Parts: sequence; structure tokens; C-alpha cells
Amino acid sequence: MAIPESFIDELVSRTDLTELVGEYVRLTKKSGNNMFGLCPFHSEKTPSFSVNSDLQLYRCWGCGKGGGAITFIREMENLPFPDAVEALAKRAGMTVPEETGKAEVSNRRKRILELNKDAARHFLQMLASPHGQAARKYLEKRGLTKATVTKFGIGAAPDNWSLLHDAMIKKGYTKQELIDAGLCRHGQKGTYDFFRNRLMFPVIDVRGDVVAFSGRTLDPNAESHKYLNSTDTIAFSKGRNLFGLNFARKTKSGMLVLVEGNIDVTMLHQAGFDNVVAPLGTAFTESQARLLSNYTSKVVIAFDPDEPGERATLKALPLIEATGTEVKVIDLGTSGDPDDFIKKRGADAFRVLLERGENHIEYRLQTIRGSHDIETDEGRLKYLSAATQYLTQIESRPEREIYSTRVAETAKVSVDSVKNEINRIISIKQKRNRKDFEKAVTRPRAGIQPANREFRYENAASAVAEEGVIRCLISDNLLLKIALKKGFSAEEFTSQILAKIYLSIEHRLTSDMKADRAQIVSSLEPDEAALLMTILEKPESQADGEKTLQEYIGKIRTERMAKAVPDESLLLEIMNLKKKKKKE
Repeated sequence: MAIPESFIDELVSRTDLTELVGEYVRLTKKSGNNMFGLCPFHSEKTPSFSVNSDLQLYRCWGCGKGGGAITFIREMENLPFPDAVEALAKRAGMTVPEETGKAEVSNRRKRILELNKDAARHFLQMLASPHGQAARKYLEKRGLTKATVTKFGIGAAPDNWSLLHDAMIKKGYTKQELIDAGLCRHGQKGTYDFFRNRLMFPVIDVRGDVVAFSGRTLDPNAESHKYLNSTDTIAFSKGRNLFGLNFARKTKSGMLVLVEGNIDVTMLHQAGFDNVVAPLGTAFTESQARLLSNYTSKVVIAFDPDEPGERATLKALPLIEATGTEVKVIDLGTSGDPDDFIKKRGADAFRVLLERGENHIEYRLQTIRGSHDIETDEGRLKYLSAATQYLTQIESRPEREIYSTRVAETAKVSVDSVKNEINRIISIKQKRNRKDFEKAVTRPRAGIQPANREFRYENAASAVAEEGVIRCLISDNLLLKIALKKGFSAEEFTSQILAKIYLSIEHRLTSDMKADRAQIVSSLEPDEAALLMTILEKPESQADGEKTLQEYIGKIRTERMAKAVPDESLLLEIMNLKKKKKKE
């Protein structure tokens, strides 16, 4: 059977949502019972994400996400409902009740996490064994100390077809579980280890779970796949994790440093920089940018000073900037990657670089400058076009003024010509935006529809009243008796999602349980919870709950009658009457 509702209610009541959200989002602004921070679900510069400590609900006024503790952990960790409940229960020191009857196998995600933990131990054992000689030599060559290796749990995957597979099978795991975890693959010759001849870095999330692995090749002649990362699984998504964040999130430095690879992360931590993280074998993503903004207000990018590093920097800059996080870039010059820089010039020199890093505007303009030959008229025109287009994206007018002057000096043209071009482009954008706004306001009924198109209302007028019924029942649970006396039921809803929410309320109240906001959203899917939060924010026109409820029910029934198809015999009778009147 499902997890008992009584357990869910107790779990929700014992979870302080403000504390839970605070583990992921920096809540800095307070207004009444609400704490505000930057939304972890979309990019923004001004905090619009609020947590109400009294209601134990969160809501983003920008993207519309909302719900309670279970919804939040599901969204943040990409967990199914049972796993989210278990995660919160573990946090609260509670044990999820065993299902009655025949015990079922642990859910797949939990099983994968257990497998990953055992695999990490296996890789550690391999590093210390004769199989790990090549890995130990590599660590010695790179200068990683035993303490650093232990801290990051670094191990080795020997150049062997199935050492991990055989060891995990002996522990009771199945071949399919090994494949599902991304640790093995199946080929014509059977199941084989995915990671071979590699230095192994366990990827540990902020809760301390080993969610995946990243393997650095030990073959000096390898031309591709220097790093090989676990494929996405139900426990891991490369685009939603950062290597080293489990340590860096605790830094007191006031910034996070973004580098390219795992070795850079470990070497910089060893050099005393506890604030370094890296992407995991994928282009830097919007989700990773939001993840960074949850833990810091300042990011310094220290990618390798080569062409791929420059491209990666240019892609990462707007994503981080869009979260409202201050972002700078450091120039490593000819020193190679951060690890090489530390070895050649020392930790103090790197620390100076972090403090003096160029801001993102300077970096982009320098990059644009380096892409064009401004010694020629054609190159100068292309530089001006690219630079002015970029400057139109800067919201701060003083910053635009300052950098307009620099662009003009670089291109050897008048400052006024640059400013006029910027103003022209901005004017065109504003006119386009105004037209889009005018189109939107000429369709007022569109505002009735949910943001999620899957929940689109077929009968908007009835759905407005159906939303009202839900608001009434949650604000005053006793009103359900009035609704039931009038014979009202979920079958009268025209919207399936609204009917589902109503049934959840009705079930709880007829089972002698409370049906407040936090308890109702805990039983809904994240998108459904967000819709309910939007519905509950809409004001009521009357203070008399009973009268308001009756009016809503009346509206629903009126709409149903208006949309009902008349009886065929009645239609025939009406047509005959019309013909008779014409003859008279």
C-alpha cells in the first residue's frame, strides 16, 4: 500500500520549510512572515522566490513554481514522490513505514545509490592494490597528496574487462542494476565495466550521496575522452550537478571558483582554495548556473586559457549573469590551466588573480576585440556592430556610458556615434516589446488559463468558478458540508486537474483529516502544486464564505446547462414551431 497519509502529515509538520529551503537558497530578505531569495528554478537578478514560515509554503512570483516541503525537495533533487518522502524523513530522523504484506525491493534510485557507494569502495581498494600502480604513479606525478586523495575519495578503475562487474555481482547486485547505474554496459561479449584504465572521482551531492563517477584516463596517448563521466541515471544528471560542490558550498571565502576539470578542483583545494567546483563533462548549463547562485553571490571563472576555454567562458557568462550573480573572469595568460599556474607561480599569485579578475563586460568586449582586425575598415565596422549589440544588453545606463566610450576609443570613432547606434537598437527592441505587450492585453481571457498548457481549461468561465470552490474549501474546511448538501461532486468539474485537487480535499475532510494548504500540496505533483498556489493567491470578492461557495456552484451548473446539448426531439419541436410561425 501507499505511504500512510498520517505519516506524510507528521513529516510535513516536522519539517521547517525555511530551514529546508535555506540549505539550497540564500534567503536574505524578510517581509513579514516571508523570506525572499533568488529562485532556484529559473534565472533572475531580483529575488522573487518567497518562503512563508507560517503557511510552510514557497512561491516564486517570477516563474510560478510553488508548493511545500515535499514539492520543493522533488523539484530540487529531481526525485519521485517516495524518494522525496524518504529523503525528508531521513533529515527529520523519521523512518518511513514498511509497506504491509510482501516486502518489496528498495526503489531503484536508492538501490543505485547503495551500488555507487559500494563501487566507490571498490575503486579505493583497487587504488591500493597492485592493479592501481598506474593510477598511483599518475597521482604522484600530478602532486596530489594522500590527504587530498582521501578527502575526495579518489580511486582507480584498472584496465580490466570486468573487475567491478564481478565484485558487485558477488555483493548481490544484478547486471541490470549495474547497467542502470551507468557502471557497466552490455555488448556482444557480455557485460563489461564502463570505466577502465582511469583515475576515478566519485561525484558526491550536497547530501553526501555518491550519485555518479568521473574517470580521468591514465593512457598518455589517449586523444579523446580525457574525462569519462557516468551517463544520466535516475540518481544523476550531469547538467544539474557540479564536481566539488559538496565541499565548496561550505566555504567562507565569499565566492565560488569555476574551473574545467576534476584535477583542477582537487589541486586548488589542496593549495588552500576550498571554493572550487567544475562541470561534469558537459557544457555549462542554466541549471548549474542557478545551482551556483544558491550558494554564493560571486563567481569567478577560471577556465583554461585556450580556444575551447574561451568558448566555454563566453557560454557560461550570460548564464551566470542571468541569475543576478556577480561574475568575473581571470586571465591565466600562458601559464596553462589553474593547476599549472599554482605550480609555476604559487597560491598567493592565484589569490591575487581571483581578487583582480576582469568583470564580465570587460572580458566580453576584449573577446570581441580579439575576433576582429580593427586595423581595417571592414574589421572596425564588424567590431562596432558586435560591440554595440552587446552593450544594448546592459541594463545599467552608467555602465553603458562608460563602455560606450571605451568601444569608441578602440574603434577610433566618436563617442556620440556609438551612443546613437546603441540607442537606435534599444528603441527597436522597445517597440517590438510594446507590440508584444499590446497583443497580450487584447486577449484578457488568456490570463485565466494556467501557465502550464497541459492544464488548459476547456470551459474558462466554469473553471474560474471551480477554482473558487477550491479556495473556499481550503480557507474554510466546514464549507464542504454545504457543498455536499447541495449534491455537488467532482463530476461537475470541467477541468480534470481541478477535479483532482477537489477530490483530494474531499477525501481528507471526509476522512476526518485537515485540508490546509501545506497538506494538500504535499499530495500533488510539482506542476499541480504550482497551479494550486496560483489559485489560492487569487482574491475573493466576498467575505461570506457560504454565499460565495453557493454562487460558485451555481455558476458551474449554469455553464454546464449552457453547454449541454438539447434533446433531439426538443430540437425538432423548436424547428417545427419556427416553420409554423413563418407560415402564419
